[in-house]
Amino acid sequence: MTHHFGVLIPSTNTTVEIELARLPSGYQAHFARLLSSTPGSPFSPSRDEDVDYQSKLLGTARVEMVILMQTSASLFADDYDDNVSRRMSAAARGVPATTSARAVGRACRALGARRIGLVSPYSQPVNERARHYFSSQHQLETVVVEGFAATDSYEIGNLGPENARDAFARIDRPEIEAFVVPGANFPTMASIAAWEREFKKPVVTSTQASIWAMARQLGGEPLSGYGRLLEQLPAD
Repeated sequence: MTHHFGVLIPSTNTTVEIELARLPSGYQAHFARLLSSTPGSPFSPSRDEDVDYQSKLLGTARVEMVILMQTSASLFADDYDDNVSRRMSAAARGVPATTSARAVGRACRALGARRIGLVSPYSQPVNERARHYFSSQHQLETVVVEGFAATDSYEIGNLGPENARDAFARIDRPEIEAFVVPGANFPTMASIAAWEREFKKPVVTSTQASIWAMARQLGGEPLSGYGRLLEQLPAD
């Protein structure tokens, strides 16, 4: 059986389609693109009218779920996840909907992690929003933040995985129970397993957590090679 799911991404994202091409044939992603609500600001939420319209189109493909893979969008308002998920679901014929940010928070808790090390491509102001988001929405304590100060999505897409690995090495300490790497335009999937072997703790990324949320919702099988979260598919 093939599970069909819809993925909403910012128009500037150049990574998610490549990352999700790694999934086995039992998972089929269908993509739609969104414009920023604030021209020139790559981390602002996408336009509401785009989210609604593209979710409606994905619904006509009879997807079983819709996921907004724009982690930074959720950081700007405490009720954003609830509001956008409700609108996506309504537009897409009532199927379940979620966001990558919500998936990351829930995934950490499903893995039993409460204290995280945040390794992020974002700038300091966006990282501070991320710290607040994970604390207020998911009761996660951010022990330390390491950011790459990217100013646009294209810069994030060009970052290599060694940036995250070196950041883990700089900030690792015993009280960190999991590393979190937000930003679905940052390529991570091929590196997660190696990071976990080296640092002996789980790594949760935006794209990986979104796949976990989808697999849990649709009853998918565990996936090997992409870290503990997808190998174990823990319940949240």
